[in-house]
Amino acid sequence: MNGISVDVNHLKKGEVNLGTSIMACKFDGGVILGADSRTTTGSFIANRVTDKLTQVHEKIWCCRSGSAADTQAVADIVHYHLQAYSAQNDRDPSAKVAASLFQELCYSNKDSLSAGIIVAGFDEMTGGEVYSIPLGGSLHKQEYAIAGSGSTYIYGFCNTHFKSNMSEDEVIQFVKTALAEAIKWDGSSGGVIRMVVLTKEGPRRLIFYPDEYEKICN
Repeated sequence: MNGISVDVNHLKKGEVNLGTSIMACKFDGGVILGADSRTTTGSFIANRVTDKLTQVHEKIWCCRSGSAADTQAVADIVHYHLQAYSAQNDRDPSAKVAASLFQELCYSNKDSLSAGIIVAGFDEMTGGEVYSIPLGGSLHKQEYAIAGSGSTYIYGFCNTHFKSNMSEDEVIQFVKTALAEAIKWDGSSGGVIRMVVLTKEGPRRLIFYPDEYEKICN
């Protein structure tokens, strides 16, 4: 990779913040990303139904936390480079390639960006993969990843209940319960729970409303 030059002064200032709960988890046959939908500006809820799950290639998606403007700009840049990668190499990029692009952008501009990203994707060679790029721009490959303001409340839950090689239904329940707990305790998280299931068949979207997931925590 030759490096990516970005003029961060042209990015919108990050006054809108994704106080958030995001996560991704592998399962036997793919990967699932999940997020709440609340966007805050200070203590004001700017949007109750934000979609924090962003597609950057056919079977590669990311979860965004931090500044809404910064993360949207970074995701758009990565999407552009992945399209160019496909055209130049005549094959789809892997989740590792996408995560490396995110990492280079976030690390090169770590003093100017407020962006915490989880990247997940599926391909026939490696199956599902999950990568975390926290504030500062380091890169970590994990079986599951959590991030955002709500994640601090669910580290214990996730460590206790995560199991390797879970089924798709088990991971959906794991992600839904974890995000429901994060929403319950974190004032900056809320709204609906959105998920994307990535398998060899492609992406599938799921949504869970408060009247459904709040029952889990009671």
